[in-house]
Amino acid sequence: MIHFVGAGPGAADLITVRGQKLLEAADVIIYAGSLVNPALLEAAKEECKIYNSAYMTLDEVLAVMFEAEAEEKMTVRLHTGDPSVYGAIREQMDALDRKNIAYDVCPGVSSFFGAAAALHLEYTLPEVSQSIILTRAAGRTEMPEKETIQSFAAHHATMVLFLSAGLLHQTAADLIAGGYSADTPAAIVYRATWPDEKKIICTVGTLERAAEEAGITKTALIIVGDVIAPSAYALSKLYDPGFSTEYREKK
Repeated sequence: MIHFVGAGPGAADLITVRGQKLLEAADVIIYAGSLVNPALLEAAKEECKIYNSAYMTLDEVLAVMFEAEAEEKMTVRLHTGDPSVYGAIREQMDALDRKNIAYDVCPGVSSFFGAAAALHLEYTLPEVSQSIILTRAAGRTEMPEKETIQSFAAHHATMVLFLSAGLLHQTAADLIAGGYSADTPAAIVYRATWPDEKKIICTVGTLERAAEEAGITKTALIIVGDVIAPSAYALSKLYDPGFSTEYREKK
């Protein structure tokens, strides 16, 4: 059996209880060494074989999985954050399907939740923004034609950009060209929930300079939108005394 497990955003105690139990039971662990906190590996059994996929190709990762399965061993494929967000798991699951190898997915805490926690941020403030756009700047992986930063910026929703900290000059230009003003609040969160976490509040127009001054070029999330510094917002209807719910009548 192969278990794809979300390691969480960084802090070792932010893995799920299920994920922790799978790590403790694993015979083989393949972890994304460039991003996953190595402290998580302390949960592994002494005899567990551990592989760092930062040094491996897809075929090499699959070869380890196939060998472990042939030996009736349990494998944990440990991905950063939640595996479903920029985790490159589809290609692995398709390969396992072709071999009729069983697998499942254990969700994890995504780094964009860790960034919100660091900033004391609510992404969905009533009358400010009720939508979150998770995206990235175009780099070595191109963006689909209809998913450019400019096109998303036109919505003025809360935007969270992964894998974009090294592309801020063009990213800021695209955000402004798409409809955000240069003074729209923005934030940079470096290594959310890790001990060396950094968080910077700035604006769209000052994103590049803020990152340069902090020495941030990678491993950071960019958050854009008025929810970062709202001038006003509406209170939740859920707790409004004048609003009835299934559990209480309005007062």
